[in-house]
Amino acid sequence: MADLNMNVNTTGTATLSAENKTFYQRVLIETAEAELIHEQFGQKRPIPKNNGKTTEFRQFDPLPEATTPLTEGVTPDGQTISTKTVTATVQQYGGYVTLSDTLELTAIDNVIVEATKLIGSQGGRTMDAVVREILNAGTNVMYGGGKSSRGDIGYTSETVNCNMTVDLIRKAVRTLEKQSAPRIDGYYVAIVHPDVKYDIMSDKDWKDPNTYKDSVEHLFKGEIGSLYGVRFVENPRAKIFEQEGAAGVGTGAPKQNVYSTLFIAENAYGIIPIEGSGMEHIVKPKGSAGTADPINQRSTVGWKCTTTAVILVPQYLLRVETSATP
Repeated sequence: MADLNMNVNTTGTATLSAENKTFYQRVLIETAEAELIHEQFGQKRPIPKNNGKTTEFRQFDPLPEATTPLTEGVTPDGQTISTKTVTATVQQYGGYVTLSDTLELTAIDNVIVEATKLIGSQGGRTMDAVVREILNAGTNVMYGGGKSSRGDIGYTSETVNCNMTVDLIRKAVRTLEKQSAPRIDGYYVAIVHPDVKYDIMSDKDWKDPNTYKDSVEHLFKGEIGSLYGVRFVENPRAKIFEQEGAAGVGTGAPKQNVYSTLFIAENAYGIIPIEGSGMEHIVKPKGSAGTADPINQRSTVGWKCTTTAVILVPQYLLRVETSATP
């Protein structure tokens, strides 16, 4: 049987009305965006059309302090702006679902909508995972419990552990501040796993978003609260280094999981947004496969995305590795 993927009949053709194409694309993007926790703090660079697979991000170096006094009546020398170009090569990701011949493409149909929501969620989670892996490859790292390596991280009791603590959060903030890392809307941001969230929300100074939402530009997707100048965003897909920590308690116990919490400053990394050319909704209607679908039984609804992420300023992105209370 011929490969159905060879049939290129997308929402860019006359198969769907303009109204339907716009509607389905919006459903796809809105569903995918709900899953994009890691990408929301990145510097965005859309993919230029007809510009190959490489996209560019520019980093501007800060100007030095001007400590030399001016001489009366003398114009001082100007200064040169120093820029650094960081390039990244995009990759394509995608998936689709196959629908039976009950699907009709002549109107906005619940089957298409539900299929679009499913693939939109898959696409969003896929892109979130892609960005997560790139960010967690950064070299700026701190370990819980005063440890010096991932392999030493573990949890044995309430008093002997390498969990996330208030002191560790303060140290993370201090590390970013010493690098003059700019804040995002007045705060640093941390992407935290639900298991790690459990260890910090009981602090007496923890603030619920409802207590400060009127003083910030907007709440982030997944935002759960703030503590000591950091706004925390929960993501169940936050990186876990599975069984890369210290051995568990007991003979033959496997190594423990290590949790990554990313502390992020403004312009720490760049991403490709899904709007525009970033994410595409693809529909192949029944009958479009020719002899591969001889009695018009199959339709497919799919997605394709061209994306990447790149760390722009390594010192603006701090990975804190810890254990978590079971």
